[in-house]
Amino acid sequence: MQLDWIELTNFRSYTNLEFRPDPATNLLVGANGAGKTNLLEAISYLSGLRSFRKAPEEALISSGADDAVIRGSVQGPVSTHSIEVLLSREARRKVLLDGKRPKRNSELRSRLRCVTFLPDDLELVKGSAGQRRDLLDDLAAQRRPAAAADQTDFERALKQRNALLRADGPLADTDALGSFEETMAAAGASVVVHRREAAEALTPFLQAAYGALGPDVVTWVYESLWAQEGAAHSELTASLAAALAERRRRDMERRVTTIGPQRDEPRLMLDDRDSRTHASQGEQRSAVLALRLATFDVLAAEFDDPPILLLDDVFSELDPQRAEAVIGRLPGAQSFLTSARNDDVGRIAGTAWDVDPAGKVVAR
Repeated sequence: MQLDWIELTNFRSYTNLEFRPDPATNLLVGANGAGKTNLLEAISYLSGLRSFRKAPEEALISSGADDAVIRGSVQGPVSTHSIEVLLSREARRKVLLDGKRPKRNSELRSRLRCVTFLPDDLELVKGSAGQRRDLLDDLAAQRRPAAAADQTDFERALKQRNALLRADGPLADTDALGSFEETMAAAGASVVVHRREAAEALTPFLQAAYGALGPDVVTWVYESLWAQEGAAHSELTASLAAALAERRRRDMERRVTTIGPQRDEPRLMLDDRDSRTHASQGEQRSAVLALRLATFDVLAAEFDDPPILLLDDVFSELDPQRAEAVIGRLPGAQSFLTSARNDDVGRIAGTAWDVDPAGKVVAR
């Protein structure tokens, strides 16, 4: 998988940009605020149609502009595909895949897979469980298109149930709640199955990636108040349905759904220590990097073409030994790295690009 070119119009700091990257390693060098991360964000957006900064769509449109356009061409193992996204302050987003609207936006993931590391990714380890749930859900969706549909079905039913609970509380219609719970049970069971499969697929690659950065054994623990370890889909469906029914009166009083996949707790363990509470910052940062590299390795192993790797400011908080370990693990596939330091240029084989605040990206 390779990004042949990308064009940006009024996207973040770029008024107009045409960029044809190296098919292998690309190092984007520039001062803080020059637009390096904005370019990675645009590449990632063509894949997942969301900002990896969790920014709203209007924040992606340049100040003073009404619309933004992201266009790109992706070369796969068999064919080349074009992707175009139009963002507007006044209208709904428009997405074109090979000149046509895709049946499902999730189709873009199969044309352009991206694995991204950001400085804020430390929250994957030290932050709330929601960050780790999102990581597993994202990997599941990239591995199995049906996983994204299951996630959407569950989240829609959960929002509907919560909306009714918020509005009516103890007076909420129990038949309506039961209808939402039926959908939540089947879809939620699927979500957990996909998460556990993703965690299982990650584990051997995670240990290999972390082994280059630290000495500990890395494992996942998936904690749930309702989902039994090793249970089949039908058993999980019945278990979640029973848990929702049992919690219904409490949820009506609290006006929120208090049990389900949205409350599960995936934990990343270093030996027998919870990395969130019992690891140093260096160990946590190594664990995050290992998670991203392992995600890349999982997708590369399962598909004919490996994903694109996006590493934003990856070296800034690493000691020299860990930085060299990361450089040694850079794949032969296409990758994009950012740095504010000129001395990183000679350490990394590939093409170095100067990025300046005027919106230019020029090869050295």
